[in-house]
Amino acid sequence: MKENCAKNRAASTEILKISSISEVGAATGRFSIRNQMARLLSFSALSSFRLGGVWVALLAARGFTMAQIGIAEGVFHIASLLFEIPSGVISDVFGRKYSLICSRLMGMISSLLMVVSRGLPGVCLALVFGAFSYNFESGAREALAYDSLKAHGKEESYLGYSSLDMAIYRVGSASAYLMAGLSLALGYQIANLLDAGMDFVCLLLALGFKEVRLEPAQHAESAGKRIAACVRESVGFLITQTQARRIMLANAFAGAIAILLSFFLQAQLPLAGLKNAYLGPALFVMGLGGAAGARIALRFAKMRYKRLYALCLGGTLLGLAMGVSGMPLVMVAGGFAAGMFDDLLQVRTDSLLNNQFPSEQRATLVSVSSLCFSLVMIAMSPLAGWFFDGLR
Repeated sequence: MKENCAKNRAASTEILKISSISEVGAATGRFSIRNQMARLLSFSALSSFRLGGVWVALLAARGFTMAQIGIAEGVFHIASLLFEIPSGVISDVFGRKYSLICSRLMGMISSLLMVVSRGLPGVCLALVFGAFSYNFESGAREALAYDSLKAHGKEESYLGYSSLDMAIYRVGSASAYLMAGLSLALGYQIANLLDAGMDFVCLLLALGFKEVRLEPAQHAESAGKRIAACVRESVGFLITQTQARRIMLANAFAGAIAILLSFFLQAQLPLAGLKNAYLGPALFVMGLGGAAGARIALRFAKMRYKRLYALCLGGTLLGLAMGVSGMPLVMVAGGFAAGMFDDLLQVRTDSLLNNQFPSEQRATLVSVSSLCFSLVMIAMSPLAGWFFDGLR
């Protein structure tokens, strides 16, 4: 499999130094690429840090049973799975800026519904909007970043941007886990109100994004025809581009191993002897593994994808072996290693696929990639449960 990615000529700090302004067509107008990328990175940083993100722990503190929490989590994943592709189509047809604005509106609604929820139905409804928020953002942010850079002839810088963006997102998520104790101390209502406020700030950032279309939008056609064309052309791409399909599925397989290990470690570390007070810091350290992997991705820019995949899959499996050792420190190190190799592969895969995706279907096809991950997770989760239960 030959690497189609252009040579990365600069580290990710170059993203914030770009200051050229160019004409990008009637649909785009003139905009500062430096301001665009800075806003996107700020959006990632703020949207990743959610005190209410430890909603499992918050629901347990409210008295919900594990069975009820399992039902709520199932509702979230079903809603996310069903809306993944439609959200990508909406993003491609109506605009990535519009999609990101919707993602923060959905996030605000989700947080506020969680504040006023009193039973399982209210919690499930809040999580449905939370899934919609995730779907609207998934694919749209990456597509807007790549097309913004490409419009300025800077698409070779996308690998550096993606590396920095992933690292920022992972650090933000890990920091939220580190502050799980604070979330529990504040209570679910205050924690979710603070998340709603953060979503409002992100909404203001999104309003400042500049829409980028590398090809003229067909506004004369009805919305229905534009949606049908987007779906038809995306399906055609997936049918003809077997390499892209294989990359999506292979990346999803490695990622599923890392994610399922992280779920196992959250429950197993205390049973292995780790004190509850250290669980948050342990999860934070494991989260930093993803940030480390995202940042070192630049060092592997010239390695062929097949070799990189073998390296990352092997590293993830090594992390899995360490994670089931039963020794807390080794288990944390295993979680760190699995996260590092997973995000190293994810950053490279993201860059490789974006170079192959047509601009007008970019968000839809990124959503297809996310859908592949969900399908792999659905298939592997029961097997992983059987495997991990057998180790207890």
